[in-house]
Amino acid sequence: MKWSSFAYFVLISIALSSCKKDLLHWQNIQMLNSNTTSRLNKIKFVDNNTCIIGGGEKFLQAEVIISTDGGYTWTSNSFLTIGKGMYGLGVSPGGRVYLSGFDAKVIYSPDKGLHWQTGYVSEYAYYVGVSFPSENVGYMVSTIGQDSGTIVRVDSNLITSYVKKYKAGLNDISMADPQTGYVIGYGIVLKTSDSGNSWSYADITGNDNYTGIDVHNENDVWLCGYSGGIFHTVDGISWNWVRNGNDFILPKYHLLAIAFKNDNVHGWAVGEKGMLIATDDGGHHWEQYEQFTDNPLRSIVICPNGDLLVAGDNGTLYRITP
Repeated sequence: MKWSSFAYFVLISIALSSCKKDLLHWQNIQMLNSNTTSRLNKIKFVDNNTCIIGGGEKFLQAEVIISTDGGYTWTSNSFLTIGKGMYGLGVSPGGRVYLSGFDAKVIYSPDKGLHWQTGYVSEYAYYVGVSFPSENVGYMVSTIGQDSGTIVRVDSNLITSYVKKYKAGLNDISMADPQTGYVIGYGIVLKTSDSGNSWSYADITGNDNYTGIDVHNENDVWLCGYSGGIFHTVDGISWNWVRNGNDFILPKYHLLAIAFKNDNVHGWAVGEKGMLIATDDGGHHWEQYEQFTDNPLRSIVICPNGDLLVAGDNGTLYRITP
């Protein structure tokens, strides 16, 4: 072996060994009873006490589980008659809740989950994301096998006012306010600054399938990708690739959702095979928590008291004190 090759091998070995750290331990972890075995896709707090999770089975039923005590105990509502799973979850400023799903089916509540109605979007699609930045205007995104997707704007009665089509599957949408919002998808990130009338492509490196988004305001946004990439912008224009998921000396993660505190220092991301990782330096270094489930974790939210709620397949639901 040539000296240069040997030196390179030694350096890589040192780098790899330096990346191997002990797994993080949680202060407290509690498996919660979700009262369902369905897949749980999205979590959102409506207020400090009310939290809603949407899910279900794609061709079988919609599932909505609700907590009114800050995420400690849950009740389940199965919507067998709608017959389709729910994948997107949005909450208006006044507490109207919208869940979007397969075959353009929608479940919505005008009163923070006390009562529910069912409906559908006239533009037939598989809607995986929904955001309502005002009481009367909302946006939904769809995907078809990651090959194509749509953005639709609807009113509170789900009447469509426009449809925009893209040659990439779209995974989620989050509006920071009625004017500014972001859409993530397979290899693309889109931004609007004019209430969705136009969407521009973000100049973002990484070439990832962007799966998770956490919007703090119109300029401060975190993203994660299925290949393990993590991205951040503080001006809504330039993106910092804070974690390169393609770096072979880093652990390989398949990420599905991300959440940061408002300090932009402490953050968490979840993904396949029960993956839960954390950072305390603004995303530059990540460490993995001890695995507590084999199920994919598809959503994460920071509770009002600072705990984490994570949810995923087979009714998986945990409350964690980091």
